[in-house]
Amino acid sequence: MSKHNYPLLILKGCAMGAADVVPGVSGGTIAFIAGIYEELVDSIKSINLHALKLLFTLKLKAFWQQINGSFLFSILLGIGISIFSLAKLMTWLLEHYPIQIWSFFFGLIIASTVLVAKEIQRWHAGTVIALIIGAAVAYVITILSPSETPNAWWFIILSGAIAICAMILPGISGAFILLLMGKYAYILGAVSALQFGILLLFAFGAVTGIVSFSHLLSWLLKKHHTATVATLTGFMVGSLNKVWPWKETLETYTDSHGAVHPLVEANINPAAFEQLTGTPSFLWQAILLCIFGFVLIFGLEYLGEKLNKQTTA
Repeated sequence: MSKHNYPLLILKGCAMGAADVVPGVSGGTIAFIAGIYEELVDSIKSINLHALKLLFTLKLKAFWQQINGSFLFSILLGIGISIFSLAKLMTWLLEHYPIQIWSFFFGLIIASTVLVAKEIQRWHAGTVIALIIGAAVAYVITILSPSETPNAWWFIILSGAIAICAMILPGISGAFILLLMGKYAYILGAVSALQFGILLLFAFGAVTGIVSFSHLLSWLLKKHHTATVATLTGFMVGSLNKVWPWKETLETYTDSHGAVHPLVEANINPAAFEQLTGTPSFLWQAILLCIFGFVLIFGLEYLGEKLNKQTTA
């Protein structure tokens, strides 16, 4: 495995965790932007029966090397720090400054899509079809309506397994999948209240799901890299429907604390938003933040390339 600046990896993990808290932004997108996506997938994939055998026979150093432990630990530490420290902040920002925050994310995702698409060396009919399929799947996911689901232990495990697979896919938000499964507010509440029983069930499902899914994803990236990257690019294009800043709320739901949240929304233009809600569209703020998000991604990409050149020099 390659050498790393571990404090920088922790910061990248923090960025992934912040994204995963938001229903509509994927931690996988951030991993792709940060240049750690394929190593992350391969490291997760390396947690297999051989690795577990090393662990249970107390060959801890060999186990740590087998799973690229320092890399994974740094990323997971950053994600954990971010989720537990930013869950309330992100909820507050989305409640009080939704247009500005979604505009920023919109710019981030557009720039990320451009950067990911640059990895496709050769465009042909199959690549375009893969991109369209990815975009269509992500779009359909964004327009599905959330449903009422049980709080049983088995469903919490299932929610963790499915959501974590989405979290590692660029463009498909694990938080939004939880929202569709009716478990977003439930799990976020468990994080805020430190309900460790629920969190352990969810974590068990997440670990099981991501280790299984990473094998498939790693195989696809190695055997069908161009088509897989095109599909992932499509996921990001399709997800833009979810992060459009101006929305009309068609249905709402009430969480366990009695707060009312949007359930089903439709995208509208800024002028229609002002007429419908009687509140400002903050159009210029939205445009500036969208541009800032776009420029930020390319700035980080430039910085990352510069750091990589210094490391390899």
